[in-house]
Amino acid sequence: MTEALATALVLLAGAFLACLGLACLVAPAQARRFLLGFASSLALHYLELAIRLVVGGALLVVAPTMAFPRVFTAVGVVLVITTLVLALVPWRWHRHFAQRTVPGVLRFLPWLGLASLALGGFVVFSLVGTT
Repeated sequence: MTEALATALVLLAGAFLACLGLACLVAPAQARRFLLGFASSLALHYLELAIRLVVGGALLVVAPTMAFPRVFTAVGVVLVITTLVLALVPWRWHRHFAQRTVPGVLRFLPWLGLASLALGGFVVFSLVGTT
């Protein structure tokens, strides 16, 4: 049961990345608005942390069964550790950091879209291609 749920969560994370990539390429205004919304409120800050922790944990459960298990174990560990660090950082600091960095990254939105699409496909392939 735990592994099936973790598999579904990793599959959803891969699909999310692919959809985000498509949005960056075909609906850039909506993608910009979505990306600028991160850490914009305390509730969204905690939602982001919860999603990161759940996806990181799911990766740690499923990584041994995926193609490239070391890569996905490392990604899971990084997600969990950085989430725990962000949980210790005051939300306003996180918001300030996002407000300073995200607009600069948005200048490269098409590249971000291509990378997100490729990464989402890689996650899904690495999960589905092994079963």
